[in-house]
Amino acid sequence: MGGSRHSCEGAGEGGSGEKQAMIKEATATVFVFRQSEDAGWRVAMMWHPRFAGWIPPGGHVEADESPAEAAVREVVEELGCRTRLVAGPATPLPDGFPHTPVVAPWWIVEMAASPDSHTRERHVHVDHVFVALWDGDVQPPETRVHWFDEQELADGADIAEDSRLQAKELFARISEVEELTHS
Repeated sequence: MGGSRHSCEGAGEGGSGEKQAMIKEATATVFVFRQSEDAGWRVAMMWHPRFAGWIPPGGHVEADESPAEAAVREVVEELGCRTRLVAGPATPLPDGFPHTPVVAPWWIVEMAASPDSHTRERHVHVDHVFVALWDGDVQPPETRVHWFDEQELADGADIAEDSRLQAKELFARISEVEELTHS
């Protein structure tokens, strides 16, 4: 699912109406939750040196995987744990539908991205945002990881604001998330 170019009207300097090609790349982000010993919920964030801040795990969707598969892979690589993805709110497929369903993200957003290891120019990430529940550690994480409770998340410095807003919404809906895993 690598990058593709899309035209953006008026994106050129001065809003001249010229079409400028913009690369769009599929990415996946995962908010991984686990219950702590005190039965409270925590969400995993990893330290990202380039952004000098805490963000949820995630990365680019490779050509041979779906966004959901990328989400699972990125969590294993970056956090060192297994997870169970929790499907986002979606209309159920009709009974008898002949194709394999894929776990739906909770949100899909477009965000401006600066040059990175995949693309050396400004581009857009079409980010598929998933929610998952921790299901055990499998290997040491490749990054610094911290499990934030709701208050730490609200008070914490160096947490990306978009991630803080999304996690705050998910903490408010955690009972719904937990319920979805048992249905």
